[in-house]
Amino acid sequence: MTEATPETDGAVESITPTELKARIDDGEDVFLLDARSEGDYAEWHIDGETVDIVNYPYFQLLDGIPEDLLADLPRDQTVTVLCAKGGSSEMIAESLEAEGYDVNHLEHGMKGWARIYEYTELDVDIDATVAQYQRPSSGCLAYLVASDGEAALIDPLRAFTDQYLQDLRLFGADLKYALDTHIHADHISGIRELATETGASAVLPTPAADRGVGYDLEYETIGDGQRLTVGNVELEAIHTPGHTTGMTAYRVGDVLFTGDGLFTESVARPDLEDPEAARNAARTLYESLHEKVLPLPDETVIAPAHFSDAATPTDDGTYTATLGDLRERMDALSMSEEAFVEFIVADMPPRPANYEEIIATNLGQAAPDDDRAFELELGPNNCAASDEALTN
Repeated sequence: MTEATPETDGAVESITPTELKARIDDGEDVFLLDARSEGDYAEWHIDGETVDIVNYPYFQLLDGIPEDLLADLPRDQTVTVLCAKGGSSEMIAESLEAEGYDVNHLEHGMKGWARIYEYTELDVDIDATVAQYQRPSSGCLAYLVASDGEAALIDPLRAFTDQYLQDLRLFGADLKYALDTHIHADHISGIRELATETGASAVLPTPAADRGVGYDLEYETIGDGQRLTVGNVELEAIHTPGHTTGMTAYRVGDVLFTGDGLFTESVARPDLEDPEAARNAARTLYESLHEKVLPLPDETVIAPAHFSDAATPTDDGTYTATLGDLRERMDALSMSEEAFVEFIVADMPPRPANYEEIIATNLGQAAPDDDRAFELELGPNNCAASDEALTN
């Protein structure tokens, strides 16, 4: 182990989460030193085809940089050090700089990474602007539908309420509806905050509300086949239980917002509402897919509520896929019912972190403040039936 490193002349250079994300998106080679605990690293970390990453917990670096770690770090490439909040990483980066490494540290750490939220419009033939919001840290997706001065937000996140409000002002659109596809288990819903801020209607599927919702404000429910008008378009509710009993897709023109029923690389996991009933829920999911989703036209655009590391964005930058494409590439959609059920329940990934408290919050049974709510969401979504892509 090296001796304790001397203080440097000035603060080491930092890189913002947005700048780091842009480098990764541009295909640049990126080398990361993640100084969080092994458990936190295993739960979620930054990944990418051009990303090399080493995990070495901060508490093992308090007396200097070990020789085995120095041997793992490149001399011909910038090393970006990161931690949970950005403080520890700066000190480690200073030590590496004193060792002669080209180094910077991630501003605000993984908490800053979790603040990245990107807006991308779908290339669809609808009399409305349809935009997808992407949260790279967790794979959460939300949607804006704006038409003729009115708008709806589907599966919005509480943490990004201000961004939605800013975008609505840019569109000159009044928010008419804030809708959830189901009771989410991986993020805190923003429908109540948006309703409070704008006067819009907070909307839940009827069977989702039946799980025991106890909101401190009035809300509306929507049943299978009911429609809501937004400007020049209509949103049709299509009940697709399986992931949860309340899971409901919304159809606008040829776009189907599937929530967690069907993803572009996988299908839903059936165990987050009631782990004991996972097999029956998987059977229900099969029925929903084959009776409600797969009969739709091949050109239907599937717009899910999540994407995983195994997903690939389309040419327009969104995580969407046509139903016809998924039919061809996802074997799970052509399995028999028994084979599908056995396949789905065989090897489900770990449940999302803090999912029970998140569900309680989204039911209105718990009321964490903004800081606690944000902490609850950190980590991957794990709402799909598999960590790996089910497409070929």
